[in-house]
Amino acid sequence: MRKLIVTAFVSVDGVMEAPGGEAGYRNTGWTFKDIEFLPEAYALKTREQDEAGALLMGRVSYEAFAPVWPGMVEEFAGYNAMPRYVVSTTLREQDERWPATILRSIDDVAALKETEGDPIIVHGSARLGQSLADAGLVDRYHLTVFPKLLGAGRRLFSGADKDATILSLVENETHANGIQSQVFDVVR
Repeated sequence: MRKLIVTAFVSVDGVMEAPGGEAGYRNTGWTFKDIEFLPEAYALKTREQDEAGALLMGRVSYEAFAPVWPGMVEEFAGYNAMPRYVVSTTLREQDERWPATILRSIDDVAALKETEGDPIIVHGSARLGQSLADAGLVDRYHLTVFPKLLGAGRRLFSGADKDATILSLVENETHANGIQSQVFDVVR
């Protein structure tokens, strides 16, 4: 069985919306504003590309990444080379610039997880990440936590009324710019 890892840039108050500058959110691009860039704060992102065997995302993230990531050869060589999957009930066809297999349900993700291979990494995709967590499919979280409170915005975790999920801190590093790299395993 493959491990499913949700990775996210997240504010201290749990917001993950529009970290890179996507239109329509008042704090768009918040990861690059008012925080000194330190390459070591992003080492977890580089490691993810080396360790993952597949990339999984929701339709909205896929449609944002597909026109951009294929041209980012140095930054996203690993993601560009690995198999990609998109979970969507509305996407009719893959974007030929960045081909991906379309999955239609969380059950399809569960079946993918049952296959052999390296971990599946979920990048961006707030709604998908919430649905996967609520279905008990997430095995690990890779969080890059920025020292900001954003208030409103799409959050990493759902507000579903469910039993507690216990996490085990596997790694934690605080960088000079206040960014924290946190890795949590879901305790089963």
